[in-house]
Amino acid sequence: MSRAQQPSRRTVLTAAVAAAVATGAVPATAGTARAAADADPAEAPLRPIDYHSWTTSHDWRCGTAAGVRVVAGRRPGVEIGTVAGRTDYTDPHTGTTATWEFATWTAPVHRLAVPATEAIASWNAHTPAGTWIQVELQGGYSDGTDTPWYVMGRWAAGDQDIKRTSVDDQSDGKSSIWTDTFAIDDAGSGLRLASYRLRLTLYRKPGTTLTPTVWRLGVMGSDIPDRFTVPASAPGLDRELAVPRYSQEIHKGQYPEYDNGGEAWCSPTSSQMIVEYWGGRLTPQQLSWVDPSYADPQVDHAARYTYDFQYEGCGNWPFNAAYAATFDDIQGVVTRLASLTDLETLVAAGIPAITSQSFLKTELTGAGYGTSGHLMTVIGFTADGDVIANDPASPGDDAVRRVYLRREFENIWLRTKRYNASGKVVSGTGGVCYLYFPAHPTPVQRKALAAVGVV
Repeated sequence: MSRAQQPSRRTVLTAAVAAAVATGAVPATAGTARAAADADPAEAPLRPIDYHSWTTSHDWRCGTAAGVRVVAGRRPGVEIGTVAGRTDYTDPHTGTTATWEFATWTAPVHRLAVPATEAIASWNAHTPAGTWIQVELQGGYSDGTDTPWYVMGRWAAGDQDIKRTSVDDQSDGKSSIWTDTFAIDDAGSGLRLASYRLRLTLYRKPGTTLTPTVWRLGVMGSDIPDRFTVPASAPGLDRELAVPRYSQEIHKGQYPEYDNGGEAWCSPTSSQMIVEYWGGRLTPQQLSWVDPSYADPQVDHAARYTYDFQYEGCGNWPFNAAYAATFDDIQGVVTRLASLTDLETLVAAGIPAITSQSFLKTELTGAGYGTSGHLMTVIGFTADGDVIANDPASPGDDAVRRVYLRREFENIWLRTKRYNASGKVVSGTGGVCYLYFPAHPTPVQRKALAAVGVV
């Protein structure tokens, strides 16, 4: 419900079968893995998604730095070392012009294992007051030409220095940026994104020692033919994770400046559930701006700090992942999964997922609504293989836990195309999800993440 369908949402996955469900118990879960096929990800068939990231000291040193230095330690990253230059930035949402010092880091070229029609960048960063970051992508087409440098996001954890924003009206006649997604304009032409590089710019107020720190920078690329239905997967797990339950609907009408609560807040509400599952907590001081009469003020907080001032909503996918990573010891990525088997792989390792889907009221038994785009949290599977979801589109917190039929859920989540209530063909998200997980995953968690292509 948080975002309308856009042309960039037309691409989805083929019926690839994911690699295995990892075994092992983790804290804060209930249930048992019933069938955990243990496979080596290196021996799995080629996935229809290419997620690649820079996270290690070696990764950061392989890039080209202009004023940026590599920070070692338990969570390697990059920060401003020496200033590369100064620039003026006029915030389009406030009209304020300010001068900023900056430094840049440019990634080496990554050649996609799956030449893509779509690509989504995501990042994890610390941006203290007085700092912000910009992420850009330049691609190489399969015809040998290059894209311009596209801005994938201007982001800060707070909203006092700049208003975090996507950038509209970016196109070169072959590809375009739709909020947070790079998309080939005419996938039927055969043109693909064959490679890309990222440029990260770190900004700070002049004359200070402030610096952003970026720990993770990655891109998911995919290229899957459109389809209305997906093959059915076989159930393989009986487990439920103990994820907090929050309703978006009890916030209806709250904070119009952050899109008014209710159905517009499915994304931040889902994000807050998993943040708290991993131990992320907000202090009374952080929540002091929220009207004290509002229940679950942490949901209001999540809405404010995921809000995209250009999109005018809280459904920017990378902004949600970046918000999750502002909490200690949590990472967040945006990717696609290939099947419910992928979700079982993650849940077996104790990792819930936020899924994006759209459907008619008649297509998801028990939901009681239809939507052109909605986020919910998958927290487990029943003994029959049905999906257990914390669905924020519920009248209250006590009604958030739902069980949805496996076949219905996998189709509305993974399909490329669907018919809306008017009979018009519109797009689906094709398996898009947010994954939040510990900064230092256990061996079982690392294996599960690698099995779904996230390293």
